[in-house]
Amino acid sequence: MSDKSKEITKPIAIWPGLEDGVPKPVMPYSPAIKVGDWIFVAGQLASDFKTGLPKEVIPNSKNGISGLELQSEFVFRNMAQTLQAAGCNMKNDTVKLWEWFVSDRPNQNDFLLGDNHHQLDIRPYESSMNNNFKDYLPPRSSIGIGELMWVGTQIELEVICLTNQGNSTYYSLEADGLENASAQTDAVRKGDWIFISNQNGMSKDTSSVSIEDQTECLMEKLLKIAEKTGSSLDQAIKAELFIGDIRDFAVVDKIWKKWFPNNPPARFVLPHSGMNANDIKVEASLILLSNDCKLQKDIIETSNAPIPMGHESQAVKVGNLLFFSTQMAFDNSGKIAEGMIRNPAAPWYGRPAQMQMRYMMENINAISEAAGTTVENIVRRACFHNDLQWFAESIEAWASYFPDDKPASTTIGLNHSLGIEGA
Repeated sequence: MSDKSKEITKPIAIWPGLEDGVPKPVMPYSPAIKVGDWIFVAGQLASDFKTGLPKEVIPNSKNGISGLELQSEFVFRNMAQTLQAAGCNMKNDTVKLWEWFVSDRPNQNDFLLGDNHHQLDIRPYESSMNNNFKDYLPPRSSIGIGELMWVGTQIELEVICLTNQGNSTYYSLEADGLENASAQTDAVRKGDWIFISNQNGMSKDTSSVSIEDQTECLMEKLLKIAEKTGSSLDQAIKAELFIGDIRDFAVVDKIWKKWFPNNPPARFVLPHSGMNANDIKVEASLILLSNDCKLQKDIIETSNAPIPMGHESQAVKVGNLLFFSTQMAFDNSGKIAEGMIRNPAAPWYGRPAQMQMRYMMENINAISEAAGTTVENIVRRACFHNDLQWFAESIEAWASYFPDDKPASTTIGLNHSLGIEGA
């Protein structure tokens, strides 16, 4: 996301004081960025950024509390304090929550067999989440990944908050036997904005393992939720698409095009995603505008950046906000661009992660300029590596584009292919 630089909407970095107990990041990013009514919080994990895991998140036999629950409490506490420093209330103003769980499953063999389940018991986390949000939960994207930046951390959380847009309205299609219907928030509407939780292609009437059937079911659910909130798929601004087996992408994208025939939303695609349950092959979430809003959805296109790898817009602009699609170092052929990997004849020459980051930033800047802004106004990024060994050289290149406040940032290690050979 990016915001056009105007005095009243200039991105402002939020740095809660160490006296509040919030550890200070050691890498070049801001804990949170506030721009207008929006607050974008960087990924939060249970580290003191010095020794690793603080003592308070290490389980002991006396209290019987799991490490995941202790880490979750630590993260939610720091997040609430960070948001308080931004003049925001985590319980009332959060409109989207991302949950990244570390697991060594599914592995490559699991994906090949169609088993995308991360095999984790996340109930200790959900207990902490319920304690911190109480009555109503925000829309969630909950995905299993391979690795986080600090050894021993099991979960990373990030949120977007929206203030001064009135009260939030929560929507749930069905409780499905849950003891508390608020434990399943399918969407929240706040003002003109609607955030839909991750939806999958399974329902009480559909349990097919076919990727075609699951994608159709997924899209039907997204449509029903959008309509229930007073929106439509035509008003979709940004989508997130999570796929287990990358070989399923072509089928999913073909069906996606049928449901978004014109002016598709910007889209983030993450292959090798660990799902919360067995047999799930695909999940997606949406950010939309309401049908009665006065804001306009503008599709951003430029020939100075590669065409997208699927049916998605390069970016979508709404007011002062700009939403990007996935950026990787591919060219118009959809393959890794020339010069982005080491020469096999000289395998120790070159810094491929740095080169790829610079290539992506050139494309991001071209898209930004087409939208009337610059990369210096980026407020949030989520960066995914096939291997975290590439982090140091890529973040060095990234930080060089931001002489002042750095964007909020989340960095995830997949330990799997990003979907394009060499990326």
